[in-house]
Amino acid sequence: MADRITYVGLDVHKESIVVAVAVGGLRGEVREYGRIANTAAALDRLMRKLSGEGVGLRFCYEAGPCGYGIQRHLSAHGHECMVVAPSLIPKRAGDRVKTDRRDAASLARLHRAGELTAVWVPDAGHEAMRDLVRARLDAVHALRRARQQLSGFLLRQGCHYRRPAWTKLHRRWLAGLKFELAVHHIVLEDYVQAVEAAAARRDRLTAQIEAMLPDWSLAPVVAALQTMRGMALVNAATLIAELGDLSRFANPRQLMAYLGLVPSEHSSGASIRRGGITKAGNAAARRLLIEAAWSYRFPARLSRELLLRQESQPKLIRDIAWKGQLRLCARYRRLARTGKPANIVTTAIARELAGFVWAIARQVTVTTD
Repeated sequence: MADRITYVGLDVHKESIVVAVAVGGLRGEVREYGRIANTAAALDRLMRKLSGEGVGLRFCYEAGPCGYGIQRHLSAHGHECMVVAPSLIPKRAGDRVKTDRRDAASLARLHRAGELTAVWVPDAGHEAMRDLVRARLDAVHALRRARQQLSGFLLRQGCHYRRPAWTKLHRRWLAGLKFELAVHHIVLEDYVQAVEAAAARRDRLTAQIEAMLPDWSLAPVVAALQTMRGMALVNAATLIAELGDLSRFANPRQLMAYLGLVPSEHSSGASIRRGGITKAGNAAARRLLIEAAWSYRFPARLSRELLLRQESQPKLIRDIAWKGQLRLCARYRRLARTGKPANIVTTAIARELAGFVWAIARQVTVTTD
């Protein structure tokens, strides 16, 4: 065990890392080390220079676009490394000066004081699955934009399709359109090809998610969540890929707060003021839960598709899913009768849905390599 601990703050950038060092103890020195290259070799030299007989190193840096490579590299060499949640770093209200050196020194000082909040660091396999589901989300957004661009072009030309769009009949209707100018046929075909390419990309990535799922450590959790209404395979896989291991949340309220589905509050003395949801945490997971919550506006029932998804699951998990459906469908109708706007009702349902997701995930045993 190390006799002394040195806290190292890293302000990470694409090409470089600014390093600050805080000696252990409440009044220990905090000094600037300097700027190093953002490479594995530079990190190895830094570890050799700072480590010594009886000296333990504890690194920290903010979560950001550079990912978790630095954390994995430092951890592989036996050093503790915390990836810090940027939005939860304490800041002085009057501090108006921000530099890389000050940021690194502040991280080292706050890490020594125990004032930093760590984010959950996924393993390489989980991060690969998360990259895959995010690529599919990007493909879905690209498909939506392509369809909107095509619809906008048709609207400008006065062409209206008064039936459900994006079907085979709709495609045949597009092929039968006539324009006065030949260039408009070229524009139409280009927009149609963009829509078809985006749809093919989305379908390819969906197939890759289904193929990768059996080898994923959290696949049992994904299968269990599919017992719930609004949680088909892709939705459940996306939610778990974004949230990770739900066992790190001690109770469902922590998960709801992490998702930003709890109301904001500004209270002082006898004055209590609550506003809209905080929208903290993972936006993709929050949006997915809200989309799933829309399905609870219909009466509770077990459809054939839902029944097939539930067949391989234990009775305890199926009971939780049915209990959740009964409660959420009834609550949706009750809140809707009060005259609340539909988006507020759906957000309230999504918050409770997160609690049932947590309850089901707690019943699943996950084996890790």
